[in-house]
Amino acid sequence: MHSKPRDVASIRLDNALALFDEFVRNTVKDPDLATLRGLERRFAERLQIQPSYWSQIKSRSRQIGERLARQFEQLSHKPFGWMDLPHDPGGAPVPAPTQRPAPVAAPPADENPNLPRDDDERFIVGLVLTYYRRHPERARTRLLDLLGEVLVPAAAPPAPSPPPARGNWPASGEDSHTLWEKSQQGVAPLKKKR
Repeated sequence: MHSKPRDVASIRLDNALALFDEFVRNTVKDPDLATLRGLERRFAERLQIQPSYWSQIKSRSRQIGERLARQFEQLSHKPFGWMDLPHDPGGAPVPAPTQRPAPVAAPPADENPNLPRDDDERFIVGLVLTYYRRHPERARTRLLDLLGEVLVPAAAPPAPSPPPARGNWPASGEDSHTLWEKSQQGVAPLKKKR
């Protein structure tokens, strides 16, 4: 008799709880209730999520999506796809009763330029994520301001105009008002004094 295959959401929840148990075992010898509360906050910080979000995951009011599962794996030093497979209490994968496709291996970092390549890049990405998760609107505005030069392609430099002919100023026959307006294009206005 085949048992009903478990859905990925419940497998990920079980694995997240197993990660927390592992974290507790590695952190405290005999945890009491007060210590566990503090450890839950530290565990959430380690996974770069809010403690309230971790509480919602445990109470099954939130599910662990694809991106969050990969984040949990990376920050807990587990192999890619670990969160999607059932594990026995010792952490070894449980063989599936039915044929399941093998998890897709993570692409090497050099094939995916969007993944952090070293500890410095992971640190920066972690900082940005933490800031964004705590203050999404403010972070979005500030980060777009900071990265605006990189994100907005620079305008192509204008083609050089021929030098004015001797005695014929302006060379193109434009009046001085039109030249003044052209010179103002692309110049940011000054900020008003407070």
